Formats: sequence, structure tokens, C-alpha cells
Amino acid sequence: MRAAVLGRPVGHSLSPLLHRAAYAALGLDDWTYDALDVGPADLPVLLAGLGEEWRGFSVTMPCKQAAVDVADVVEPLPRLLHAANTLVRTQAGWRAENTDVLGAGTALQQAGVTEVTRGAIVGAGGTAAAAAVALASLGAEHVDVVVREPARAVDLLRVLDTLGVPTTVVSLNSAVVEADVVVSTVPVGGQEAVAALPWTADQTVLDVLYDPWPTPLATAVTAAGGSVVGGLEMLFWQATAQVELMTGQPAPLVAMRGALDAAVGPR
Repeated sequence: MRAAVLGRPVGHSLSPLLHRAAYAALGLDDWTYDALDVGPADLPVLLAGLGEEWRGFSVTMPCKQAAVDVADVVEPLPRLLHAANTLVRTQAGWRAENTDVLGAGTALQQAGVTEVTRGAIVGAGGTAAAAAVALASLGAEHVDVVVREPARAVDLLRVLDTLGVPTTVVSLNSAVVEADVVVSTVPVGGQEAVAALPWTADQTVLDVLYDPWPTPLATAVTAAGGSVVGGLEMLFWQATAQVELMTGQPAPLVAMRGALDAAVGPR
């Protein structure tokens, strides 16, 4: 059986490490997991040409929205988000799932965040939409959306409106983020601007990036006395759910955590 992570770029991904560790612990000796450099336009052709041995894909940027568009079956969560980070082979064809919500929510809870009063999301892509659901599930009464261009936040605002969460759109250029819990989905290229925001000691920030680490944002928040949750935690928990979806077996948490710790060391 075969599985892989799809995206561009994808060479830095630690998904192969996690999934291979899971297969070894589960005794799935005939399973392989690779990294495929694929863009959104490539997805339809790729999926159409695959044999039955392909059981699932982890989907990373910039393919998350395209994964919803090409799937034969779309679960309610990725339909709401218009973003899928998982494709699973079923009798009905490829099914789109989203485990980013579970990943973000569990990462925050494991860091001690059990309730959110005011949240903020920096960025407005597919991962930001997943973060919106995670914050709502933790009880967020209001969410600030911090973006360079407000027009790019239309889909994210649609998700928050559907969830019934009041929002305020804030320009990144003049932002003062007052939320107690913040999720940053900003890529490496935009980190300097986010790091320059006035962070405070009473904030918890989940930075979905994990390579390179620490990010400029993580360094800035730590310097201000705030708490940082690294993207590795979100990666880990979303991967455990993917393993269960693809293999039908419970994820071997200890083996997967051990492989991750051995690869990156303590953070």
C-alpha cells in the first residue's frame, strides 16, 4: 500500500517521518509513504492515474483548496473550509477530510489552553480557516482577523460567520493584537512583519510553521514573555488523525512522538 504528502515545496515536510514511524509500529511492512512535489493544477491528472495501491495523501500548501475541488466525496468540515489536508481512498472514490482543525485545537489544549475568550488569526488561507474552527470549538467569543489585504479574508470571514463568531478585520500594517490566543498561519516570507507586532506576556501564540525554528515570530513572543506553541505540535496531532483515516488503525502515539523527538530534538 502507498501513501504520500502532496505540496510545493514539500521537501522539508516531516510527514514522511511521522507516517513511516506509525507504519513500522503498526506492523504495516507493506506500506510506504513518500513526498510528491505537486501543484494544484497537477492534482486531477495525478489522482486519475493512480492504482488501487494508493490509500491516502496528506495535502499541504498550495493544494488544500484544490483537494476539495477534485475529491469525489467531501466531508462537511472541508466543505465548510473549502480546504482539505487529507485525501483517503474509499469505494466511492477519493474522500476529502480535514485534520488541521483537530491538530490546531489539540496543540493548544496540550499547551494548557482550555478556553478562549478573544482569539486572533494572522493570515487568511486554508490553514487560517481551520484555525477559526479550532478557536470556535474552544469557545472564542470574538476573533480578530489580521491580514495585509482585507479582500483576501472573504473566505475566512464566511467560515467565522457560519460558526456565529463575531469578527473584526485588522490591517497587519497597523495591528495591535489584543487577543489572549493567537494563531499565525503566515509563511516564512511574511514572518518579519508579524514578529514586529507588539506582543505581550499574557498571550499564547500558535505559529503553524515548524521549519526553520524558532521563527522570528516565536522569538518575538518569547522575548515579550508570552507562550509559544510550535507548528510541530499541530503537525503531530493532525498526522495521528491522518494515520487512523488511512490505515483504519489507532495511531501509535508513543512511536510517532519518539520519531519526531529523535529527528528534531527538544524545542
